[in-house]
Amino acid sequence: MLKSIQQRDLDRNRWIKITMAVILGLIIISMVVTLVPGLVGGLSDTGNPSDTIASIGGESLTVVDFQRQFNQLQRRQSMPPMMKNFYAKQLMDDMIFQHALAYEAAHLGIQVTPDELRGRIKEILPGAFSGNTWLKDRYTTEVETQTGMAVEEFERYLQDQMLVEKFYDLVTGGISVSPAEIEQEFHWQNDKAKIEFALIKPADLAPGIHPTDAELSAWFATNASRYQIPEKRSARYALLDLAKLRAGIQVDDNALRAYYNSHIDDYRVQNRVHAEHILFKTVGKTDAETAEIRQKAEDALKQANKGSNFEDLAKKYSEDDGSKTKGGDLGWIVEGQTVPEFQQAAFGLPKGSISDLVKTQYGFHIIKVLDHETAHTKSFEEVRDSIRQPVVEQKASAEANDIATQMAAAVRQSDRQPLDDLAKKFHLDLGETPAVAATDPLGPLGAAPDLQQTLFSLRTGELSAPAQIESGYVILTAKEIFPAHAGTLAEVHDRVLADYQQEKSVDLARSRAEELSKRVAGGEALDKAAKSLGIALKTSDPFSRTGSLPDVGAAKQLEDAFTLPVGQFSKPTQSGGNWLVYRVLSRDTANPDDLAKQKDAIQQQLLQTKQNAAFTAFHAGLIDGLKKQGKMTINTEAMSRATRTI
Repeated sequence: MLKSIQQRDLDRNRWIKITMAVILGLIIISMVVTLVPGLVGGLSDTGNPSDTIASIGGESLTVVDFQRQFNQLQRRQSMPPMMKNFYAKQLMDDMIFQHALAYEAAHLGIQVTPDELRGRIKEILPGAFSGNTWLKDRYTTEVETQTGMAVEEFERYLQDQMLVEKFYDLVTGGISVSPAEIEQEFHWQNDKAKIEFALIKPADLAPGIHPTDAELSAWFATNASRYQIPEKRSARYALLDLAKLRAGIQVDDNALRAYYNSHIDDYRVQNRVHAEHILFKTVGKTDAETAEIRQKAEDALKQANKGSNFEDLAKKYSEDDGSKTKGGDLGWIVEGQTVPEFQQAAFGLPKGSISDLVKTQYGFHIIKVLDHETAHTKSFEEVRDSIRQPVVEQKASAEANDIATQMAAAVRQSDRQPLDDLAKKFHLDLGETPAVAATDPLGPLGAAPDLQQTLFSLRTGELSAPAQIESGYVILTAKEIFPAHAGTLAEVHDRVLADYQQEKSVDLARSRAEELSKRVAGGEALDKAAKSLGIALKTSDPFSRTGSLPDVGAAKQLEDAFTLPVGQFSKPTQSGGNWLVYRVLSRDTANPDDLAKQKDAIQQQLLQTKQNAAFTAFHAGLIDGLKKQGKMTINTEAMSRATRTI
């Protein structure tokens, strides 16, 4: 894994704890949101109160501030359209909290010193230092390469996170876990029960529910408001097909050479080496542990020098997860890409040779060089075939843009002309879409939200402007418009029947569970009662409160299994939408001798939970306190407007 050479292991417990779990209690989203830099930088003041989302200590967090940060988040994080509002809300909450935290830090005199910031940078990017000397050029390169941020943004981000850490330590420093809590959690995790159960699934019962026409009609009449049919439209379209344009384009050597000459830098090859390595990590190890690791590395080196297959040794010994499965293959490495010790060894070895142990900040490496390539520029003949496709693409794109411009001018001249005439003039392909709702894909044109919006804004007989889609440029005209209306039973019959069956199956499952419970309470054997009701019996494996049962779900729904006497029946119990009645077959109490083995892990788990809960309470209390003191005001209208514009 080349990244093992270029990056340190960032999995510091404290660092992950803060960035992934604490800030908002939303592990993945917190990490994504808090990676947006500059959240604690100065707030802007537009002078327009209506643009102020929040005022904190006299400074304003504005709609513009939010939109700028959200745009940065979108550039860094792939964001499904249906998740935009969720991300926006989390970002909004986080920005408000970060600014509130900065205000509170200033009030209490809490700050991140330059020495603290430098120390954190050295922990994260040790390759930017030589001893205690800060290599500014290498530092800038590593920041931009590894984070995608500018140096100023990166350092502001670190300051933000370190400030959160300081408050986290301040809030959670006095929290502890008692021996009684550890013992209780030990039993919660390790006590086990085993049950015999009858499971009734509504989904299994639904297909057997057959309402009469009168029953279905009556149910539909009561629930008719649930079945609104949205407006639907069908369209005719004329498509400028890029694939056809590409197929008709011919390019000669002159065009290929012109492209080659204008992109000559793309064909320059730096000095590079194709290398494999075996990595023995020493990050975070003691001197004694490092000595043992060195001995292990030397043993592997002896095997390699005696002719053992290097790739097999890498798969066996290497701790570089990225390259281990590829036999240690790192691919081509250019000068300046790796840490100095690794680069010096790799570029100094002859082709086919194996290095001695190479020590870097990551550990001990054994390097094998497969090939060298001296800096040069690839010739036109070498790259001719690879050039053809981009040249064709360029020409097709230019031609398509030119035709699309002419199409747009023609539509501006008259957006009521026949689509067939326009298609004939520009050699476009004609087609039709089925009737679709505003959010449905447009048949052969696929899912294109802007195009769907365009279709639903057209008047009858009107032509749209050319719109670019994946396959080319398209002009639409509405063919038929079907207004929104309340659905009739005939139109939505299948949906109504499915909903009816689902609702009634839930009632039926509950009633069967109640009937079964009543019978066994009256002395009837569980197997006999279940059989008469057409319900199969199952026996579970032993499970703990933190476990789960196939078909049943999380065992936390079966708390009675850990308190009822063995042989006793449960009351009807709902779990995961299903119903069950069960009998306790056995119960095993955890062996007290195992407590000592699990004590530390349980203590850490409980401590983490308590600390996160305390910091979450601090988060809410800080916001509420500043509001009550008049130090913070929130403009809900501006918040709503900001999220509507994303």
